[in-house]
Amino acid sequence: MKRAIITGASSGIGKEICKRLLELHYEVIGISRSITDEEFNTPHFTPLQANLSDEKSTLLTCNSLKDEKIDMLINCAGFGRFEPHEELSPKTITDMTFLNLTAPMLLTNALLRSLKKNDGYLININSIEAIKTSKFAGVYSATKAGLKAFSDSLFEETRKSGLSVTNINPDMTQTSFYDELRFDTSDKEEERLLASDIADAVEHILTMRKGAVISDYTIRSLKFGISKKSK
Repeated sequence: MKRAIITGASSGIGKEICKRLLELHYEVIGISRSITDEEFNTPHFTPLQANLSDEKSTLLTCNSLKDEKIDMLINCAGFGRFEPHEELSPKTITDMTFLNLTAPMLLTNALLRSLKKNDGYLININSIEAIKTSKFAGVYSATKAGLKAFSDSLFEETRKSGLSVTNINPDMTQTSFYDELRFDTSDKEEERLLASDIADAVEHILTMRKGAVISDYTIRSLKFGISKKSK
């Protein structure tokens, strides 16, 4: 049975991808701060609690996983804050940068030999903000553009191996990502993405002939819409 590691596994896109891979008969290690066995009722799911915005916790996690036989790493954990840059706290900036960019690079560093050896898949769940600019999104966009650059470079670096590297850039997706923000996804079906749409993209990538790689996968809602929360 093939094995996958997924960060951000307890909610949103990460949880949906976990469900999909379990349906596809993968053994899944799901990482988040509060993940438990109760999240998925199957012996093929293993929870691993870690705070990937914290350097010490992330390095301990990398060390615990570095000798694992892994066929897939999906870096999904992340968060965003969208305010004028001078209003962001230093902790928000450092936490966002570490979780969105540094942690994926560290996990990839720990697992890359196994992924290459097993002709595996590295999938970074990014954001539409990696390829466009928006006001009040300077730090978030920088982390996502950095993650895309990392994916693109690693794709070129590992082309002599059997590793497939893909960067997925979803548009606004209905998840808990927006719980602490001043805006949310639209309530109209054609103006938002669902977490299952991203899981569909992952499944599509896995069903392709191994000799072909979708290196950059952008998913957008058919129409644009946004919902502002009442103060």
